[in-house]
Amino acid sequence: MLGLGFCGGGYQMALLNRRIGLSLTHLNSAVIQRQFSITGACQAIQKLTRVRVVDNSTLGNTPYHRPPKCIHVYNKTGVGKVGDKILLAIKGEKKKALIVGHKMPGPTMTPKFDSNNVVLIEDNGNPIGTRIRTPIPYTLRRREGEFSKVLAIARNFV
Repeated sequence: MLGLGFCGGGYQMALLNRRIGLSLTHLNSAVIQRQFSITGACQAIQKLTRVRVVDNSTLGNTPYHRPPKCIHVYNKTGVGKVGDKILLAIKGEKKKALIVGHKMPGPTMTPKFDSNNVVLIEDNGNPIGTRIRTPIPYTLRRREGEFSKVLAIARNFV
């Protein structure tokens, strides 16, 4: 009788170990899934990111039922930063734009914006609008040759 109780206890112990093992497996997979973070990429500009047009162009300022969205980023990583060119879907048209501010924090002492700001540009790089309503990061001044006309219509720098 003592042997039978011991066998029953062993069986119960095996079931308990099995249940604990399964719960640890689920816990382990949950921990593995949460080890990476995509928040950095989501706050920068990538495909399907909604943006705000900050110049005074008629295309960017006329109300429309859909906000402008990024459909392509012209760089290798696919994540746009300040100074990168993107392709927008705005009011059923495709237009190029220049990123002049994004939500993702950059290097030290660079501004972080509350919204993803862009300026509409033509294919040759000339801005479509005549004024930019929001401050622009001073880091664009370093690349002055590329964006000289955009910098010329800007009022404030941060």
